[in-house]
Parts: sequence; C-alpha cells; structure tokens
Amino acid sequence: MSRILITGAAGFIGSQLAYRLWKDGEEVALVDNFSYGSDDNLIFEEHDFREEIYRKDIRDLEFMEELFKERRFDVVYHIAGITPLPDCQNMPVDAVYLNLRGTVIMLDLVRRYGAKKMIFASTSAVYENNTDFPSVEEKVEKPSLLYPSTKYTAEQFCKAFSDAYGIPIVCMRFANVYGPHIDCLRTQPPVMGYIIRELFKGKSPVLHSTGDQKRDFVFVDDLIELAVRVMKAEHYDVVNVSTGKTVTINEICEKITKLMGSDKKPEYMEVGHFWANYPELYREPYPISTGLMEHEVLKYTCLSNEHAFKEYGWKPETSLDEGIAKTVEFSCKVLEKAGIKET
Repeated sequence: MSRILITGAAGFIGSQLAYRLWKDGEEVALVDNFSYGSDDNLIFEEHDFREEIYRKDIRDLEFMEELFKERRFDVVYHIAGITPLPDCQNMPVDAVYLNLRGTVIMLDLVRRYGAKKMIFASTSAVYENNTDFPSVEEKVEKPSLLYPSTKYTAEQFCKAFSDAYGIPIVCMRFANVYGPHIDCLRTQPPVMGYIIRELFKGKSPVLHSTGDQKRDFVFVDDLIELAVRVMKAEHYDVVNVSTGKTVTINEICEKITKLMGSDKKPEYMEVGHFWANYPELYREPYPISTGLMEHEVLKYTCLSNEHAFKEYGWKPETSLDEGIAKTVEFSCKVLEKAGIKET
C-alpha cells in the first residue's frame, strides 16, 4: 500500500483518481480549497470522501508542511490549479500564484519530505501555437495565453527539480478531457458540459465560428488508467494523454443532441467574443486581442499518444459514443440536482 496525496481532489479529474486509487487499496489523502471543486464529486457508489478531504489551500504553507510531516507520502499527484482559460486571463496574479508558485511549493515539499515521485497535471494547451500534428512531447512552440504559459513554466520547474535532486516527476499533458463529473455549472464550462447544460435548459447551444474546428477528446477513465501507470516512472518524463484522433465540435453537438432527444440546433457566433461572459477582458484601454481569440477558437488539436503506449503500455479504450453517453447521463443528473430548469 502506498501513501498518496492528491491536490485538487474535489475536481473533475482529481476526485475520480482518488476513487480509483482507493479501490486499488492505496492510502489516499485529498486536499482541495473548493474554489472549483464540488462535494458532489466526492460521492461514489462504494465510498464517500466528503468527511475525509482536507478543505485547505495548497498555498497554506503551515498546513501543507504539517500534512507532509505527518503522512510521509510516497506519491504526490498535483492536480490543483486554475484551469479555465478566461479565469486565468482575468486573474493573472492568482493564476501564477496557484498554477506556478503552488507547483513549486509541492515540488519543495516532495524534496524535503522524501516522496518517491510526483505526477503533475499539465495540459495540451501548451501546444496552442504548434503547427505540426500530431503534437509530440518534444516540440512545443511557446504558448501565448496565460493558462498554458503557467503550466508550461511549471513543467520547467518540474524538470529543474528532477535534474537537481533526481526526483522522478511525470508531467501529463491532458487533451480535452470529458466524462462523468465534467463541470457543467461554471461560467464557461468545457464544451461538452456547456452543450449538455444548454440543451438541458431547452436552449440552443451557441458555437463559435462554423463548429468545424477539430479537437482531440479523451475519456476520463482512460486518463485515470494512465495516471496510475505512470507511478512506475523512475525518471523525469512528459507524456501526452490523448486519443490521437480528432472530432469536430459540430459532431460532438450532434451526438449530444441526439442522445438528449432535443430538436434544438446550434447557433453560431463570430469568434471575437468567445469569452463574452467575461466582459472585463474586452474593456479599454487594453482589450484582449481578437486575433488571439480567433486562434483559440479555430486551433486544431491532435496529440500523439505513441510515447504513452511505448513507455507505459497505455492506449485509450473508450469509444467516443460510449464516453459521450456516460457523460450525458451523469451531467443531466447533476443539472437536475442543481435545480437547472428549462427556460
């Protein structure tokens, strides 16, 4: 049995990782400040983590010091962070403080208290300026937006700690993750959560541009499987978590609409106001670049997963149709419980 810490453990991915590791017989400790996490994410068929989780911020140095001193973790999964792109643009100091400084705090605690390894949740958004596809781990054109910039810089600190102290650290670059527990309630949810929510409310989802832009989607259970496998890593590594396949946003919308029995058709909006829910980003004297927004909406994402297969014997097992069906079923229950009604 390993002693494992998971930060961001009340979130979409962290909570399901905790449940998988608990079922595997590991001793898990959960930390989350609930700025994005939810108690509902902690309730599973065989276990309820709500009374066990530490409701703390990883930037609480006194608490984290005592936790590491007391629990002496073998493995640390660092997933906590500000992940919505517009939130990072809108709160740059907070984004750097949590996504970057928070990561360095964890790295230093891992070093000083002798954890055997750390796994860091990074993002495929670091490839936002890449032009060669599928994207491979060795080639990153430096990103422009704040969220991927904080994650990419955090990766450099992971490499620096691994090089200096010999700590095995794995940076996992997640593609577009979907599945049960996906956030469908926040101001600007991931695209699948957004489409499900709008259709649940009886509204037409608004898609930006033509909806023909292509993305690489990976099901959360497949991601969790790789997250467990990388515990065997004995050196620094960066690994893509992806299917290596693409699907258009229109195709995603069509599949969800059919599953939900809706007759609503998507509406289309020009790309410059992709983050219209954050009007402060468009204010003078320095409104966000419409060119940057256009690039964000229209970008093509496809990640190679060859390294994950060669190094860890991993490949995604869940079909898109199966994954979307599970996502829709779970999300509709969440929306119903939240009192979301047809408008």
